[in-house]
Amino acid sequence: MPEKAILISVDTGEYDCDVSLDELSELAKTAGAEETARVIQKREAYEAASVVGEGKLAEIAELCEKFGATLLIFDCELTASQIRNIEDATNVRVIDRTMLILDIFAGRAVSAEGKLQVELAQLRYRLPRLMGIGASLSRLGGGIGTRGPGETQLETDRRHIRRRIDKLSEELRDLEKRRSYARTRRKKDSVQVGAIVGYTNAGKSTLLNQLTGAGVLAEDKLFATLDPTARSIELPDGRSLLIIDTVGLIRRLPHHLIEAFKSTLEEAASADIILHVCDASDSEAAEKAEVTLKTLSELGAAEIPVVTVLNKCDKISENLPVDDKTVKISALKNEGIPELLQAISQNLPQTSRRMKLLLPYDKAGLSAQIRQNGKIFSEEYTESGIVIDALVEPALIKRMSEFSAD
Repeated sequence: MPEKAILISVDTGEYDCDVSLDELSELAKTAGAEETARVIQKREAYEAASVVGEGKLAEIAELCEKFGATLLIFDCELTASQIRNIEDATNVRVIDRTMLILDIFAGRAVSAEGKLQVELAQLRYRLPRLMGIGASLSRLGGGIGTRGPGETQLETDRRHIRRRIDKLSEELRDLEKRRSYARTRRKKDSVQVGAIVGYTNAGKSTLLNQLTGAGVLAEDKLFATLDPTARSIELPDGRSLLIIDTVGLIRRLPHHLIEAFKSTLEEAASADIILHVCDASDSEAAEKAEVTLKTLSELGAAEIPVVTVLNKCDKISENLPVDDKTVKISALKNEGIPELLQAISQNLPQTSRRMKLLLPYDKAGLSAQIRQNGKIFSEEYTESGIVIDALVEPALIKRMSEFSAD
């Protein structure tokens, strides 16, 4: 049975409270909780002790009894003392938006790197909140073996968590180095990379499955995919492109997560082209697209060519404008995929070119040079020479143009 939860937000005018709570409700549903009520209080600033005012806290306690709620989810980050004060007043477990997202991530991490990233984010979040544990957990006391300066349980926990954070950070740095080596190797081998980015639940994994048959989990839930997947596809012009699916983005993504998942998100920053997937049927599509583009800019990916992919167009009746950098598709129904591949070909920086060549027999050795760093699709021996259909690397394009048979 899903846990019954009450969603709580303080409207200070900083952001659209209703939209943020709708998103929090989806996050709660993804985590396995059922929204039974939501509470919004308008205030100029958060109450230092309990986020909401004393009267509103009493009202929340009554709602918990009325609906049998076992969980309160706040749409902001809480301090340890705020969590303790609210739990004391309501006798109900309290979590905040960050804890909820971390819980979802913990359940979705599959790869070793994903699990490391989630644990690191959880520990970094937990460390400053290790306070007020109480005398019962302290090793200081008046009994035998507990006298003297000693060390409180809080200090032990803090030391243990710091040690664990250092170890996880080191392991992630090693993984990041390997990822960096892989990126360098791809550049050296002239492998072009496309990153699929976008708001969570926009249909990125479904698109990857349609393009590559990757078989990635695709659900109508937030953060259905956490670990990046890479697959190769062939474009209409004969070039190969390595497509990488990245973790979904969300409004006010906690900085703990951005730090922990930086190495994964950096795949987008090092890509040759970005496929920005938007849910065209979402009334908040424009705002969510802005969140994605802002995050890409923060990662240093603002100069990379972007193809905007308007997904879920089968759910809308209006005619959306498109151009050479914007494509309408339905990844679920496999509609608009040829047009998308054509747009990728047009916008992907030219590194290699597909050429039809007629090589004289005394220049037959050139075919070996083409094959070394390019790709030969067909080779036919005729009276006039060798007719070759090939993907020619940039360094040879100028030299091969004199043998063009196009």
